[in-house]
Amino acid sequence: MHEQSFVTPNAFEGSDVERINAAIQSAAGTGKRVVIPRCNHAGNGERDVWLLDSAILVQSDTILELNNCHIRLSDRCRDNMIRSANCGMGLTDIQPMRQIHIYGIGSVLLEGAERPRATGDSGKKDFSIRNVAMKDSHCWGISLERCAHGTLRDIAFASTASKMIDGVQRTILNQDGIDLRLGCHDILIENITGYTGDDLVALTAIASAESIAGATASTMVSGAKDRGEGRDDIRHIILKNIKGYSRGACQIVRLLNTSGVRMHDILLDGLIDTSPAEVQCRAAVKIGDHHYGSGVAPVGDTCRIIVNNIISRSQHAILIGGSLCDSIISNVVCHGPGSEAVTLASGPEHLRDVTFTNVVTCATSR
Repeated sequence: MHEQSFVTPNAFEGSDVERINAAIQSAAGTGKRVVIPRCNHAGNGERDVWLLDSAILVQSDTILELNNCHIRLSDRCRDNMIRSANCGMGLTDIQPMRQIHIYGIGSVLLEGAERPRATGDSGKKDFSIRNVAMKDSHCWGISLERCAHGTLRDIAFASTASKMIDGVQRTILNQDGIDLRLGCHDILIENITGYTGDDLVALTAIASAESIAGATASTMVSGAKDRGEGRDDIRHIILKNIKGYSRGACQIVRLLNTSGVRMHDILLDGLIDTSPAEVQCRAAVKIGDHHYGSGVAPVGDTCRIIVNNIISRSQHAILIGGSLCDSIISNVVCHGPGSEAVTLASGPEHLRDVTFTNVVTCATSR
């Protein structure tokens, strides 16, 4: 008899997430992919949804195929939807993991809980995430820490910064789509669509000397303490074909690093602001800020940034809130009501050798 080339959680017993994690453990080291199908053969019958009480824990050399399935966090869950098994609450020694690939086949929906308990307040290599849709995330939809040599492709978001829960409209904070955090490098992000309650795509290198791995007080599960020697710089990132907006009127793409951590060699090529008439984002692209850490990052810490082919109806097509040097901003069309093509919020003294070409502000139109 021909042996199956995949493992399915339907072959195991327990809660939905226990069965999925058992399948991942079973497939570890075998070269088999783990397939989560549409139909969930639960102990009490068949369902078309997989409910997670805690995170799906992916291991090194994991291929996780989401096949026309609907995965939703349960109301009792206070965890990620998918997390690498090397990190989590109380885990201070994080060992590297490699070869993690998550992809969707057909129509795949990853959805937050109907009554979420958390509302967003508060290193892997050789990886990929592709062809999934995410709806009503509890905070950051995809948050990557110290990840390298990976691809995020064909991902759609649908989050609105609030949710009707038991008849009451509740605010959901920090509802970004994709976040690359400290130490992320050599990553391609392309074909990102939809809308989020906060920034659609954000690169945020925000260090904190007091932050340690596995602690509840940190927004990074691996800890936000800068490892030094440039290891936690965000660098060598390509973003292509971003088409969407911030439903919460924030930024579509944000690049932010604080003093002491550099951000460099970043290419953003192709962004279309699709916001409807009733929503105007603060910025299509925002670079830097002075509200984090000790203020504006020193000139030279944010460098070699190329931003190209931007169509914006945001308040600011390009908003520079920090320092920037040795960079190019080109082919920007701004058509929002009362909007500006380029805004230097931090002042010209924080810019050095930045070239602006083909920047156009046109009459407001739809």
